[in-house]
Amino acid sequence: MSLTIKPLLHHQNHRMHKPTSTNSRDWTQIYTVYGMEQWQTLLFLVFQATLFSIMSILFLLYYQPICQFLDTFFLLTATSSTGGGSAARFAAGFFGCVTALSAVCLFFAAGNFFYSSVGLRYEMAQRIVSCVNDWSNVKVALDIGCGRGILLNAVATQLKKTGSSGRVVGLDRSKGTTLSTLRTANVEGVGEYVTCREGDVRSLPFGDNYFDVVVSATFVHTVGKEYGHRTVEAAAERMRVLGEMVRVLKPGGVGVVWDLLHVPEYVRRLQELKMEDITVSERVTAFMVSSHIVSFRKPIQHILGPCEVRLDWRC
Repeated sequence: MSLTIKPLLHHQNHRMHKPTSTNSRDWTQIYTVYGMEQWQTLLFLVFQATLFSIMSILFLLYYQPICQFLDTFFLLTATSSTGGGSAARFAAGFFGCVTALSAVCLFFAAGNFFYSSVGLRYEMAQRIVSCVNDWSNVKVALDIGCGRGILLNAVATQLKKTGSSGRVVGLDRSKGTTLSTLRTANVEGVGEYVTCREGDVRSLPFGDNYFDVVVSATFVHTVGKEYGHRTVEAAAERMRVLGEMVRVLKPGGVGVVWDLLHVPEYVRRLQELKMEDITVSERVTAFMVSSHIVSFRKPIQHILGPCEVRLDWRC
């Protein structure tokens, strides 16, 4: 078992098999095909940013009337009109600056959220595909939490490019999402390589040692969120998903997870499960927080004497 910290993902990409030449695909094309998940969050951020922008403009245009209004109600005016006027101007200026800065921050957050959901997600899907050296020998792959299918279709495209007869299975909690994902696969021309199904990621509906490759993108951290992200219960649920990923992975198979916030605990759990070639990528800011790609290889089980050594991958 080994743990490697990669300072630059670009170095990793040069060393590994390059997935496809579509890395520079225009974000408008990506958005046209896949749309965006959690678009309500983007609308909320834009609405709040617009509201604060209007408030800051009003503070700028009506600065003097606002100062006079505040001056009227400040208790300091009872003893010193000069002090009260200064306090009113300070309060108006302070709140004007706060609203303007809030607007800027909210617009930046909205832009980062949109980029993370579309352009960055597509780029990271290509990087995840690059973590697997040889796709020609991959017969069955699994994408956990496939969502709209950006990563799923990236895997399918790589299978198609290498002339493989393999398939990739996309698993999601919503049946409606899986149907939408199948449509995007057909649009991308990889429908024959893709299968989608609904299921519980905490108890994957597949047998042991079934998949050659298991991947996931910004999904595992959402498991157990009903308990709160920082609770012991939520952490246990995430570890359970990792255990299921390892369980369905074939000996010698490769797992790749791109996720937010909780990557250190994933690495510790993979070390506990005796995974090999554990690699952590550089830090990538996604959805305003840090994220990393973690890749690992499931060790081949050896036979010692008459009995086979079996490892329990479940949590």
